[in-house]
Amino acid sequence: MRVLILANNDIGLYKFRHELIISLLKKHEVFISLPDGEYIKQLEEEGCKFIDTEFNRRGINPLADINLVRRYICIIKRVKPHIVLTYTIKPNVYGGIACRITKTAYIANVTGMGTSIENPGIVQKVALILYKMALKRVQCVFFQNEPNKTFFIKNRIIDSIEQVKVIPGSGVNLDEHCYEPYPSEEQGLRFLFIGRIMRDKGVEELFDAAERIKAKYPQVSFRLIGGSDENYNDRIKKLESSGVIKALGFQKNVHSYIADSHCTILASYHEGTANVLLESAACGRPVIASKVTGCLETFDEGITGLGCEVKNADSLFRQIEYFITLPQIKREEMGKLGRKKMEREYNRSIVVNSYLEEINNSNYSGREIK
Repeated sequence: MRVLILANNDIGLYKFRHELIISLLKKHEVFISLPDGEYIKQLEEEGCKFIDTEFNRRGINPLADINLVRRYICIIKRVKPHIVLTYTIKPNVYGGIACRITKTAYIANVTGMGTSIENPGIVQKVALILYKMALKRVQCVFFQNEPNKTFFIKNRIIDSIEQVKVIPGSGVNLDEHCYEPYPSEEQGLRFLFIGRIMRDKGVEELFDAAERIKAKYPQVSFRLIGGSDENYNDRIKKLESSGVIKALGFQKNVHSYIADSHCTILASYHEGTANVLLESAACGRPVIASKVTGCLETFDEGITGLGCEVKNADSLFRQIEYFITLPQIKREEMGKLGRKKMEREYNRSIVVNSYLEEINNSNYSGREIK
């Protein structure tokens, strides 16, 4: 079989789909269509055939989006895939439309709702219409949580419940993100944020809460990992100069930073399933996260993590302070229980096996490509 994967960036493809790709390469030809990036060479060396496909991940530009559909159609006609796998909104929508036009089997993965669908208005209406067009003839839609699935069914974006499956996000590689002993607290607690520095990741609330915590508990530190998707440079410089945070920029390998921290914070406004929370819990670290779909499912309240109200800096401040006041043995126990939850519910092999089962369906493997 020939498998074509449509994605929006190489980092996500390598970090969260690598195990699936390796499994597919054992029996099938694998083509990957996405913008060029630093992980492409490694994916090619492992056997993937790369098709450079540039597009703007964010925003709506009708002309550019129409051209993306055309590019996908050309790619599909050239590759003649037996099955297409799509990830994230634009590949899902425009890749789905291209597959529908070319009558090609495809599987979509809704990695999250995104701002365009989360916020009611004309943009949401357009996005839902496009999604309905794209998923009209989809073979299967993988959702990363139940509420996202319910939303799509309620809004009649999906024709049949039989087309839908829920998987535990992207899962987590339990070997790569192994359990690490809880670090010493002699020099104070270290909180860690990992993600794009943007409003929807809750950085406004984090900055506010961090300032207040630092003023009250000087020994506590906050570290930020990630590139800035929006202009927070001046704010970050000011907070760094006052000693509130330490910005570490983008890091290829975050495991060592998670291992050196005492807690991961993610006050995000929306997620499919938050990978940073999975990786942190797998490492044995408690989490503090917003009580929204995609974060809520990754921790058990008061047992493996703490939840704060979304878009509420006061709530985040209170949960950070509560965590600080816990006995060390309680914090360490939360981390151990978080690891057990990942082993029980979020092992990445669950996701890989779900894909392989769907891909190996005889409806695809025996399909004649014209």
